[in-house]
Amino acid sequence: STINIPSQSAIKTGDHPPIYSKQYSASYTDQDMKFQETQKLLERGQIEESTSPWSSPIVLVKKKDKTMRFCIDYRRLNAVTIKDAFPLPRIDEIFDQLSDAVYYTKFDFKSGYFQVPLSKEDRPKTAFSTRDNHYQFTVLPQGITNGPATFQRVINHILGPARWKYALAYIDDVIIYSKTFEEHLSHLNDICTILKNARFRLNPEKCEIAQTQTDYLGHNIKNGEIRPSPNNINGLLNTRLPQTADEACKFVKAAEYYRKFIPKFSQIAEPLRKFVPTTRTQQKKGQKTLIKLTNDELKAFDQLKQILTTDMVLRLPNNRFPFKVQTDASDEGIGAVLLQIYPEGDRPIAYLSKKFTQAQRKWSPMEQECYAFICALDKWHNYLSGIKFTWETDHKALTQLNQKAQINKRCERWRLKILEYDYKVKYIPGLTNSMPDYLSRSPVDDAEEDPDEISLLISKSTQTDFLDIINHSPVVAAVQTRAMKLRNLTSNDKNDTTILTPDTPIGENRITTISIEQLIQAQQNDNYAKNILNKIKKYKHYIINDNLLMRRTNPPVPYVPQGDLRKIILNIYHDSAANGAHFGRDKTIPKIKQRYFWPSMYKDIDNYIKSCIPCAQFNPRRQKPPVSMDFHGPINPTTQRGNKYIISLTDVLSKFVITKAVRDNTTLTAVRFLKEDVISKFGTPRCILTDNGTHFTSTMMDELVKQIGTTHLYSTPYHPQTNGQVERYNSTMDAKIAALSNLRKTDWDDQLPFVTFNYNTSIHSSTRQIPFEMMYGRSPVLPFDHQDTNVTLSYDPEHSKKLKQFLSTLNEQAKINIIKNQERYKQRYDMNRSNPTYNIGELVLCKTLNIRYKFDIRYEGPFRIVKQLTPKTFIIQHVKKPTLYRQVTTDVLLPIFERNF
Repeated sequence: STINIPSQSAIKTGDHPPIYSKQYSASYTDQDMKFQETQKLLERGQIEESTSPWSSPIVLVKKKDKTMRFCIDYRRLNAVTIKDAFPLPRIDEIFDQLSDAVYYTKFDFKSGYFQVPLSKEDRPKTAFSTRDNHYQFTVLPQGITNGPATFQRVINHILGPARWKYALAYIDDVIIYSKTFEEHLSHLNDICTILKNARFRLNPEKCEIAQTQTDYLGHNIKNGEIRPSPNNINGLLNTRLPQTADEACKFVKAAEYYRKFIPKFSQIAEPLRKFVPTTRTQQKKGQKTLIKLTNDELKAFDQLKQILTTDMVLRLPNNRFPFKVQTDASDEGIGAVLLQIYPEGDRPIAYLSKKFTQAQRKWSPMEQECYAFICALDKWHNYLSGIKFTWETDHKALTQLNQKAQINKRCERWRLKILEYDYKVKYIPGLTNSMPDYLSRSPVDDAEEDPDEISLLISKSTQTDFLDIINHSPVVAAVQTRAMKLRNLTSNDKNDTTILTPDTPIGENRITTISIEQLIQAQQNDNYAKNILNKIKKYKHYIINDNLLMRRTNPPVPYVPQGDLRKIILNIYHDSAANGAHFGRDKTIPKIKQRYFWPSMYKDIDNYIKSCIPCAQFNPRRQKPPVSMDFHGPINPTTQRGNKYIISLTDVLSKFVITKAVRDNTTLTAVRFLKEDVISKFGTPRCILTDNGTHFTSTMMDELVKQIGTTHLYSTPYHPQTNGQVERYNSTMDAKIAALSNLRKTDWDDQLPFVTFNYNTSIHSSTRQIPFEMMYGRSPVLPFDHQDTNVTLSYDPEHSKKLKQFLSTLNEQAKINIIKNQERYKQRYDMNRSNPTYNIGELVLCKTLNIRYKFDIRYEGPFRIVKQLTPKTFIIQHVKKPTLYRQVTTDVLLPIFERNF
């Protein structure tokens, strides 16, 4: 039920046209949860069915008790909403009123926003959709920008004359205050009657009745005294003693930020001044120098902390001055300061310091810095909700947090969490962010898990144009998920299609092949195929099998008509993680040739791969292959599982590769890899070639080699070509994993098995054989292969003999092909060194000059050449960002091909 007041208008958008946002894809479990939540909201009368042209997407918020909260992403609606200027009460005036009281009662509303009725003209703007229906709110929803101002207006109206006499409300925080107990009972009765008449419902578990001491708006109130809550100053007051000269220096710098408010600051801080370096050389030398504070230094440290946490510097909040939040993060934790901008300088209101969990230490810097802001909002919500404030950070990427179209999922859900706040983000240099920096390096509060985890279930766009192919294709059902297949069996609804992108695990692993029925349908709509079907006797290279036109090969393969199905096949066998992994022409053609046919397939495959942007951006310099085992890394960024290295072992003849993502490159890791992933699965190798790293030359490795009877050889120092087999695979692997990984490259260990599998199931350029076939004596079965449903088991007594002969033949042929391949690699290397020529209108990529990590994009683009200034200087224009021009020389350009179908 709603409170007994007129409906509120909270979403004024002027003449702006309706905004429609697509729904985020979700799992069956989450779809069911959305259905259950909407049914509850319907039963309570908080939503109603809608025909509104407006729509915002649903998000699911996981609370600390593991239950889910139903929320709507109103970012786009908030951007066009006219801001409500209704004032919040000044906090300093609230404290003035409370300072004369002795007894206090605090009320907490039960789902306060949902008790406020929403005007009929605003309801359509709150609309959202589930897979079953379209709804709109009848009450004030969470997440709209004018929510705090609207609720403050409502509670002010309800409290009426009692406000500023014996009752106050700061948004949904209501407090009743009195000087005597009898007076307090009378005031309490009056307010309860007012709330009852208004039909306001309270949450009794969070209410405090007739207390002589209470915490309100971040401050402790008792006997007329108002002091900062211990939670607001513990972040600084309980910081540890400096352990190094660098920590002492950072504390002095942090305190110095407020020196104008600290009388005799120079005199007090003088004993600690020796830790502040005057040159960069001194700074580097003193960073890790361990120290123990003397009595004078300890006294100065404690005195400065005491001053910074008392009213000499610290101030009660005052709404007359703007608020500001400064945040920072380090390897150890986060730090934040809430300040107000006084005419004489910034005054601190509260401090925050918190340690990281082990998982949080592995987050990217952007995630850690953003988390600091989220914790600050959680802690200081009462101060920051409903007002304009500034957020200062020394992490420049966060200044574009709300403008980024693509962002990692953790920061995405945090971005949703800050929807209700009205803030401006400002970049400041690290040197001026001294107090948060110090607090983050001396964290006090114990680590906590990520608060209010949000499951967004957003399928981001793939790196190729695969989704565009599907969305505009007449054969929309050509790619299905396995879950869809099961659903179709029960519902017979062949038009129910869900497209999952390769950015999610479901999208990567659950795409199934093009069905026979779809191929038959496409052939019947193709003039070339219909002509062959009608005159099949004239075409000796084709046969008909169960109404499907097939090319007469051994075994026969389906004919694929011109159009979207060819593009889908090319995407599957080149772009997808499970079946393509962005391998080259020589490896992709045999895979497709063994499964499909169309006349121009060689030309189309060649053009598709040459025009693949991820391949061009990550294409490594190829190196000459021979043998063995090595660690690859450290790889930056570290994955979510903490993996930094890849250990790999390659068979000298078959080129079969075994890989594993690991956390370190120690001897113990190498020994475990040999035992668990090599010996126990493939047997004991006769000879192992490694480099001279300590992880391979240790006593533990020698003991293992002796136990299994294996010869251990070492490559020539400073000559990696000796162990070039692994070196070559590593160079190939980097590019393929980078092309398949997410934007932050933190899931590369998820892509590693796919890349290794595709490497092992593709024809090797040196041996001209398939490593998998040479290892197992049979052809690999790929995820999209058609398989006979009738499986039989038979025993052939000649099988072992035939298999041995078959493998012997493969090995001999592989040796011959390795020798032949030597010259071909030399020719290719020489060809790559030639200087290409460029013409106006051609597509190119531009070299990325500041590459920091292994998986960073090597080339940006695509660009188109629009003007030639000199024989080697051009003006290029970005294809997808027409306003972006660059003047470049030919040495940073890479020619790429345009797709012609």
